Amino acid sequence: MSEKKVALVTGGATGIGAACVRELAAKGFRVGIHYRTSAAAAVSLLAEIGDGFLLPADLATIDQVDALMERLKAQTDRLDVLVNNAGVAIDADMQRMRIEQFDMQRTLLRGTWYLTKRVLRQYMLRADSGRIINISSVVGHTGNAGQIPYAMEKAAMDALTKSLAAELRGRNILVNSVAPGFIATEMTSRLPEGVRAGILDRIPLGRMGRPEEVAQMVGFLATAGSYITGTVIHVNGGLYGG
Repeated sequence: MSEKKVALVTGGATGIGAACVRELAAKGFRVGIHYRTSAAAAVSLLAEIGDGFLLPADLATIDQVDALMERLKAQTDRLDVLVNNAGVAIDADMQRMRIEQFDMQRTLLRGTWYLTKRVLRQYMLRADSGRIINISSVVGHTGNAGQIPYAMEKAAMDALTKSLAAELRGRNILVNSVAPGFIATEMTSRLPEGVRAGILDRIPLGRMGRPEEVAQMVGFLATAGSYITGTVIHVNGGLYGG
């Protein structure tokens, strides 16, 4: 087995995912960057970090998850950290949301579950070692009008964390969630100014978070925190305390 530790970040080309890639690379990991559509950003990020590899796939398609695992196997004989970050937010209220839009959230969650299952079987259970870090959201705890399927998906990510940590009892595999609040990314930049002002008024620190501040917690859970599992850690400037 190669000596250098390896991490995989899904949705790793932009936003919080890209910040996690940089953080893990700075901590000495060889990092796999998964992406779906952001190929140019992924290539640029790989050139920036130097030691890593690219894994294109649509996680909502099971065959593509299987293909991703084959590419991963060709790249590395170990995987120490899996960061389940990939996500999509579809904004519409209950009456306007179409079933096709709802299903986009559901199938991505299924793909995340399946990827985690494959990673456990192919790498972590054999090594009896690993860290799984699920990126959820404050809205999975507070709810958010106009984002019901997204809030459901993120609540499910925390349920996955707690349930999988219990299933892995006695194994040296830690499973935790990092739940960001409102972070300055492309997703939050689309918020109307009035909505943005209302959010900032509710945050004790008075500002949006930075992707790097979420990534710092991911880096901690990837390298330390050896007595932390089945836990949701909130990074939200005081918006919600859990």
